[in-house]
Amino acid sequence: MSRISHRDDRWLFFNPIKILEIIMKKIFLFIAIAFSAATNAQVTKVSLQASGLTCSMCSNSIFKALKTLDFVDNVDADIKTYTFEISFKENSNVDFDMIKKKVEGAGFAVSGFVATILFKNVRVMNGQPITIEDKTFYFVNTNDQAVNGARKVKVLDKGFVSPKEYKRNAFPVSAPRTFHATL
Repeated sequence: MSRISHRDDRWLFFNPIKILEIIMKKIFLFIAIAFSAATNAQVTKVSLQASGLTCSMCSNSIFKALKTLDFVDNVDADIKTYTFEISFKENSNVDFDMIKKKVEGAGFAVSGFVATILFKNVRVMNGQPITIEDKTFYFVNTNDQAVNGARKVKVLDKGFVSPKEYKRNAFPVSAPRTFHATL
């Protein structure tokens, strides 16, 4: 059995290649943590289209359900197009799944879900995850680009688009707070 002497140990410690390897590992770890952290973006509003509405009472039912969410500031309903423009309280954490559940709880379905997100120099790459607030987005059918300013992001997952549109995309069921989307 061989033993490493203290002298050999010091050689490893002062070996410039070993030191460089350790520094590079720490740099890569720092970069990985930085990119996995939330990006500099915020959801400012959502345009939601509901299906199954037949009258103004149906629209009122969804309106009342959405207003119960603590992060919702205002809801504007358009009965002719079955759309709801939802704005949020400042610095609030918007929960897409809760919005969908409220619409479904009122007896209707979401057939379109477009979030307006304020981006601040965020790099969007096709198929790569981006964390915005507590949500992870996988952007599909988009060019790699740096995104600035308010942009509309369409959520493409089941329950956020019509069944017909979902069949065209057929993304696998995602983990909670993980969404497939396009710009």
